[in-house]
Amino acid sequence: MSTHSQPESRPLNLALLTVSDSRGEDQDTSGQYLEDRILEAGHRLVARRILPDDVYLVRALMSEWIAAPDVHAIIITGGTGFHERDSTPEAVMPLLDKTIDGFGEEFRRLSQAEIGSSTVQSRAFGGLANHTAIFCLPGSTGACRTGWEGILADQLNSVCKPCNFSALLLRKPERQVQRLQQRIGTKAER
Repeated sequence: MSTHSQPESRPLNLALLTVSDSRGEDQDTSGQYLEDRILEAGHRLVARRILPDDVYLVRALMSEWIAAPDVHAIIITGGTGFHERDSTPEAVMPLLDKTIDGFGEEFRRLSQAEIGSSTVQSRAFGGLANHTAIFCLPGSTGACRTGWEGILADQLNSVCKPCNFSALLLRKPERQVQRLQQRIGTKAER
């Protein structure tokens, strides 16, 4: 009989963004699905927002969350297709320090069983910025289910072997984010 105990799961702080020109809180079934799964997994949801498909609004919010010391991972749903307004990859990719190529590859592999060759139209992707993992999923609830159940539930779980993202994300450095709001004022005001 082994005396080794199973390691205890360490919860992460997650932020959730829905990118949509047409969904409000009541219609955001994908965001609600992800919120429910995040909380059921024992993680903390520290922020949830809905923004329109606007590169600069998405980029501004992502920059804030990436710098925030209490956000370990960000999940974005929506804006990853080929409609002229779909702009999540264009908004987020310039902010990344590294890409997680395997996330998009595995998402499309899993999706192929569900939607066939239409999976080639998915621009799902992942990356890292300031020790913050960012995972971008399509806007459908089915795609969010595929991404969560097939990849994210394990990769955000600190006891998943042989590897997961938790140890890296929990080493996020402290930043003086309050300085972003500190106004100096003009010489005449000082």
